[in-house]
Amino acid sequence: MSNKLDYEIPKRYSHELGEIANKLDQLENGRVYELSRATMDGYLATNIKQLRRMIAELLDKIQNDEQGTSERISEMINQLSFKK
Repeated sequence: MSNKLDYEIPKRYSHELGEIANKLDQLENGRVYELSRATMDGYLATNIKQLRRMIAELLDKIQNDEQGTSERISEMINQLSFKK
């Protein structure tokens, strides 16, 4: 039984995947408070919690066939354009 999606996940959820990739890049580059002493980097535990939340939200959107952030923003812009 094939449940092939009628869309490409990397395209539909490009914003979400970009955020996850950015968080992973920050961690890979040592951008955590424990190493950098910059409060804007956040503690390692905080970054891991954020990453877990991002992944869970993305999986939930895929599982429930919800729009990605880019799609929602595009729709809102189109709606605003029609209201003029």
